Amino acid sequence: MSILLKTAHPDQTAGLIDFLQKSGLPNSDLPADLSGFTLAMEGAQIVGSAGMELMGNIWLLRSVAVDESYRNQKLGQQLFEAALEHAQSRQVQKVFLITDSAGPYFEKKGFFKIDRMDTPEVIAQTMQFSMLCPSSAIVMKMDLT
Repeated sequence: MSILLKTAHPDQTAGLIDFLQKSGLPNSDLPADLSGFTLAMEGAQIVGSAGMELMGNIWLLRSVAVDESYRNQKLGQQLFEAALEHAQSRQVQKVFLITDSAGPYFEKKGFFKIDRMDTPEVIAQTMQFSMLCPSSAIVMKMDLT
């Protein structure tokens, strides 16, 4: 069976929560409509995800994960590119992310670390920044202009 990338729909929330829990990623603050999320699907099974959440004029990249048995197939790259295309289609200029383990991966994709004190207020007020990710997590930024 082939893997298809699809725009997430609200009826997939329970499956996405389960997938993110298995991946060790925060899931209690997912947007209700899952807008901005792309899922990698093999049949009815979620095997990857990436989400973009609009916050003012900047976006937060989140929930980028690929099921262990599907790694090393460039699926993460495809999901990342789909998330960036989503942001660029809305003429977003800045994308941020918070990670405690994937910094080197995202540096290769064009993100750079910023000091937590320089995090825009709209990102600092998210549950991911203030509660869900550890204070040791790094904040990264990518300029799309």
